[in-house]
Amino acid sequence: MSTDTIRFTDGAAYEQYMGKWSRLAGESFLAWLAPKPDLRWLDVGCGNGAFTEMLAERCAPAAIHGIDPSEEQLTFARSRPPLRTARFQPGNAMALPYGADEFDVAVMPLVIFFVPVPAKGVAEMARVVAPGGIVAAYSWDLLGGGFPYAAVHEEMRALGSLAPLAPNPDAARFDSLRQFWTDAGLTGLETKEITVERTYGGFDEFWTIVLGGPSTGPKLAAMSPADKETLKTRLRARLPMDAVGRITYSARANAIKGYVPK
Repeated sequence: MSTDTIRFTDGAAYEQYMGKWSRLAGESFLAWLAPKPDLRWLDVGCGNGAFTEMLAERCAPAAIHGIDPSEEQLTFARSRPPLRTARFQPGNAMALPYGADEFDVAVMPLVIFFVPVPAKGVAEMARVVAPGGIVAAYSWDLLGGGFPYAAVHEEMRALGSLAPLAPNPDAARFDSLRQFWTDAGLTGLETKEITVERTYGGFDEFWTIVLGGPSTGPKLAAMSPADKETLKTRLRARLPMDAVGRITYSARANAIKGYVPK
């Protein structure tokens, strides 16, 4: 297993690599969450604001706060026009810089497997949400092959190049999520499997995005030209292409929500 750390510091590259996938999953997640308007939202691990922007546009929030360890990502999030009134700050999911009961909803989109102690992150979300409020998350099913670039990682491993992994891939499993939410004292738990589909204009577009990916780009840059060409050949043969060369495939995420007891 790779011990490298995935670094999310380029908001624009992340937008192409994962931001679009995040919004696809986020749309299904928010439709399932079905929140009321005028709520105070906290986006934990907001990154470049891809999901946060959806909150602003779709949920009629009273307020939005976002927290992330990367100032570079936060700078990109602040540049999004719909998020001009949102409040962003750097911080740690396991020690949220907020008091108790400050929010009505806390969400953790595609983040829980990056939190060193996931249970502590969930407990922190429960702490800052008011009684009756919602604590929710969705995460790629990494161990079940649901990650959008699982094929790339598999072919890289076959060539002896291990892409960096999230430190806690097990955290995205449904039984793990239920345990975290139960241990945090949350009630009324519900889960949902989210499947989404994305289309790339062609292999060249897909490959360019992969080259800029935070979990793939540095390793690909270090590969020999021969191995890199072999990887491209294997991926081109493996990925589903239509008659005009477009690539369409699906990814899968696991979602959970629960409520702070009144």
